[in-house]
Amino acid sequence: MTTPTASSPAPKPLSGIGVSPGLVAGPVARMAPGIPEPAIETLDPARDLDKECERIAQAARTVKKRLELSAAEAKGEGRTLLETTAQMAADPTLTSSSQAMVRERRLVPERAVWEAAGTLCAMLESLGGYMAERTRDVQDVRDRIVAVLTDSPMPGIPHLPEPFVLVAKDLAPADTALLDPEKVVAFVTSEGGPTSHTAILARALGIPAIVGTGTDVTDALSDGDIVLIDGTKGTIILDPSEDALRRARELAQRVRVFNGDGATKDGHEVQLLANVGDGAAARSAAEAGAMGIGLFRTEFCFLDQPTEPTVEQQVEAYTQVLAAFPGKKVVVRTLDAGADKPLPFLTDATEENPALGVRAYRTTRRDPEVLDHQLEALARAEAATEAKVWVMAPMISTVEEARAFTDKARSYGLSTAGMMIEVPSAALMADAMFEHADFASVGTNDLTQYVMAADRLLSTLADLSTAWQPAVLRLIKTACDGAAPHGRPVGVCGEAAADPALAVVLVGLGVASLSMTARALPDVDAVLKSVTLEDCRRIAALAVGAPTAEEARTAVRAELPVLEELGL
Repeated sequence: MTTPTASSPAPKPLSGIGVSPGLVAGPVARMAPGIPEPAIETLDPARDLDKECERIAQAARTVKKRLELSAAEAKGEGRTLLETTAQMAADPTLTSSSQAMVRERRLVPERAVWEAAGTLCAMLESLGGYMAERTRDVQDVRDRIVAVLTDSPMPGIPHLPEPFVLVAKDLAPADTALLDPEKVVAFVTSEGGPTSHTAILARALGIPAIVGTGTDVTDALSDGDIVLIDGTKGTIILDPSEDALRRARELAQRVRVFNGDGATKDGHEVQLLANVGDGAAARSAAEAGAMGIGLFRTEFCFLDQPTEPTVEQQVEAYTQVLAAFPGKKVVVRTLDAGADKPLPFLTDATEENPALGVRAYRTTRRDPEVLDHQLEALARAEAATEAKVWVMAPMISTVEEARAFTDKARSYGLSTAGMMIEVPSAALMADAMFEHADFASVGTNDLTQYVMAADRLLSTLADLSTAWQPAVLRLIKTACDGAAPHGRPVGVCGEAAADPALAVVLVGLGVASLSMTARALPDVDAVLKSVTLEDCRRIAALAVGAPTAEEARTAVRAELPVLEELGL
């Protein structure tokens, strides 16, 4: 390792996509190499095929149990993702396919699992979109089962006594969910995109993170290298100067809190809300000062359910969330089932393109009673608490859908009913939509994916998969302009809301509330309090008028010197 001198040129930084803000430094610890591909070997004729097949089933059960134990120690979305991965380990598809290869080709169990997983991944990749995202989970389960079968070390995060910067080719959501912010001060991956589950978890955990570097960072960096990670700008500086290290330490020691008073410098209120998936996350959000909940993902309560939960079970789950915010707004999204969140009792896993298929509100076309049960449970939970429930449906695409959903919600006594704006048609038809919807919330992850026709997980398309795209911002403005004559509020609950610079733009476009991971609240609040509403409008015009996403982002950041002061 070399130490820069006054005369030596500064080391050229590596770069990627900053997905979780923060400026931190630390030694590199590379993710251990994955489980090597087993050799193509066949079983000795004397081996009992039934016993070898049972070894596969037992290994899958072991992996499932270990993941469930890890899930019990995790929190919020991390627990949900671990439970989902455990479900995949228990899925009979991989096990039965592997066992068939043992019986038909006499492959050794570890090779059979490897090949069966490869076939399953190829099938998922051919479907594209959200289903393609599941390949990483399949590979993770495959590696864990092979590790059990071969008595190899289980793949996962390094265990070191001192804090470190984790460097990996990629991280499975199950690995990310177990990251300890006290030990892993930041992470960098060669693959991944800005709205992948790994990126979302990094923000939820408050760990600065960079993904999609393109080059293999496990080759570019060595264990023990000191690096400076800027999770906002997406830069990785090797052997940073003492001044840079000092600044990183100073920023790390600053503690900002949110006092529940979201507003611009001139007093224009901006509701700063939290995204949650269960009661524990809601209580944490309340402790963090959130002014309410802007997105309660109800499907997260039921991802591990093989059958539809009873109304009573739903009432219990919803009440836990609502009880954390007495007298405050709780925006509830009805089941967003399908694509990356399949529910066995509601969605069809065989659809060729589930991201464009029968998902979310569209499931009412064949199973309307599921929505009826959910609305009944929400009404009962609201009556049992003091929270103010705002209910909305995801994937609303037409005016007729907006009318049908809001009428049905009100028929159950839920007085404030709205919709998600995730499909371009909803934004373009906002003026007519708001003749029925009381409010709307923009899901920027899906809206960006559909506007730019770019799979959000592909790092090769990461430049397209960002809400900084002027086309996306223009659609958000169209939605706000359509809502204004009706006096209807528009919020944003996608990951864009957690970006302090983008938050200024969104407020300038007319957005009334921003919902995010609770950890992002202090940063967004600090930046909004540095600008007036007129500043927001002027800065938003710069972003909307920019020809590219990068130019929009650069122009906006140039107008917000507070970002550098805060290390954002």
